[in-house]
Formats: sequence, C-alpha cells, structure tokens
Amino acid sequence: MTTATTARASVRVPDRPRSTVDWRLRFAFLSLVWGFSFLLIKVGTAAYAPFQVTFGRLLFGALVLAAAMAVKRERLPRGARTWAHLTVAAFLLNALPFSLFAYAELTIPSTLAGICNATSPLWGMALSLVALSEDRPTRVRVAGLGLGFLGVLTVLGAWQGFNGLDAGGTAMALLASLSYPIGWIYVRRTLAGTTDSHLSLTGAQLLLATAQLALVTPLFTTLPSSFPVLPLLAVVALGALGTGVAMLVQYGLVSEVGPTTAQMVTYFIPVIATAAGVALLGESLAWSTPVGAAIVLAGAALTQARPRK
Repeated sequence: MTTATTARASVRVPDRPRSTVDWRLRFAFLSLVWGFSFLLIKVGTAAYAPFQVTFGRLLFGALVLAAAMAVKRERLPRGARTWAHLTVAAFLLNALPFSLFAYAELTIPSTLAGICNATSPLWGMALSLVALSEDRPTRVRVAGLGLGFLGVLTVLGAWQGFNGLDAGGTAMALLASLSYPIGWIYVRRTLAGTTDSHLSLTGAQLLLATAQLALVTPLFTTLPSSFPVLPLLAVVALGALGTGVAMLVQYGLVSEVGPTTAQMVTYFIPVIATAAGVALLGESLAWSTPVGAAIVLAGAALTQARPRK
C-alpha cells in the first residue's frame, strides 16, 4: 500500500532527528495498519459505495497531512509543472488503486485483495526493465519474477480453472497493484531531484487525489440515506491511520533506516491481511492461499535483490 510520492523516487529527503520510538515498533505499526487496511475496506464497502469509501479515505488522510504540514510550517509545492506531475501521480498512486481495491472487495475476500497487493514489486520489476534503463536484469531477479507469478497462479487455483473465483474483482485488485509501480516510475522520471520536501509533495498529492474523487463520486453514487457507525469508523481509520499517519511513519522509517529496509513492510502486509480476514471476518482459507502467498513473497523478495558491487 505504498502511496507516498517519494517512496521509490530519487527525491531529496531531508535529515530529521531520530525518533524517540524505536524504528522496529514503527515498522510493526506500519505493517499492522496497512495489513488491516483491506479489512477496513471490506467493512466500509458493506454500507457505502466504493467511491465513497475511497473519497473518505483520501479526505481523512489529507487532513492528517495538512495538520502535519501546519505543525511543521511546510508550504505546498510551487510551479505549474510540479502540480501537473503531482496530478498524474495522485491518480496513479492514490485515486485509481484505492478505488480499484474498494470495488474489488465487493466480490473478493479481503485476504485475496491483500495478496494481490503483494504482487506490486513483481509488476514493478517487470516494468522497470522496460522503462528504466538503469535497472539491469539479473538471473536472480528474472527468476524471482517467474516465481512470483507462479505464486499468483497458485493463489488463484489455476489448476482448477479458477473455479469459485470472481474474475472481475480479482482483475481489479491486480490492476490496482499494477498501478503503483506505474506511478512510481512516472514520479521517478518527472519529479526526481525536486527541492520540495517529502511532506509537501505527499500532502499536495493527497489533496489532488481527494479533489479527483470529489469530482467523480457524485457522478456515480448517491448520498447515503443513513450513516452506520461501524463502517463509518472503518473509513475514518482507513484514511486517518492507514493513509495519513502511515505516510508520516513511512517517511520517518525511510529517513532513519533507508528505503530498502522500510520497503520490507510490503512482505508483511499480505500475512496480516490474511490473518485479519480469517479471524475477524470469517473468510475461508484454502491451502493454496497461504502457500501461493509465500511463493509470491519469495519471488517479490528476489526481484528486489541487487548484485554485489
């Protein structure tokens, strides 16, 4: 669920004081928050339309970042070019994948959505070989790509002809995971080297994504006749914690321990999402789901391997 503009881009990240909270605790918090996000989406879409869940998520996330910017006295980025690129980044990294996951969970379990999210590094490696000339393929990384997609086929039960699987919902979840690396590559090509701070860029990105959903949501949904408390709280938590606070925590981790270690959180998200879906939502779990997920994570880890210098 990495959604920050600078998560994979070579954007300047200023030094910041070491946090009083150990980075391992913040790493665990980030894993839990993003892992539970798929459960919160499922609970939210039980009462509200997917676009409404996404709009609420972006709105409360943007409010958290706006508060952080006010405390730190950060300004929004300047320049039409930067805002134009951030508009595209907001669509690819927030508005589109968040909406796709929300629609996907109307017909697929939150456990499957969480596992589909773990394919993002696989898509990223495949795309980077084409779009980023500095990313050279190695045997290990290519093997990881093949292994990862073998894991996807295992999760989906390909040998059974995908029986009992909603093709539309699964496709939307996979497209959502594909949208992230497309967005990362776009940001890397257009915003790398900007002098604006991470907080300023990410705050503007969420603001733009919120505006995009504010335009789309009224066109495809109607105002709810009631506002059930539990789904509403799920949307608030999804936005404030799973988007706003999570971005701030991720920024701190990248600054303190580096992007490679911080991005390891990706491998814990499907495990937590699966455990939450089974334990709290009563979702069924076939043997192929955890086995396939383990293969996906192993393949994703291999695609991130870099040759020793």
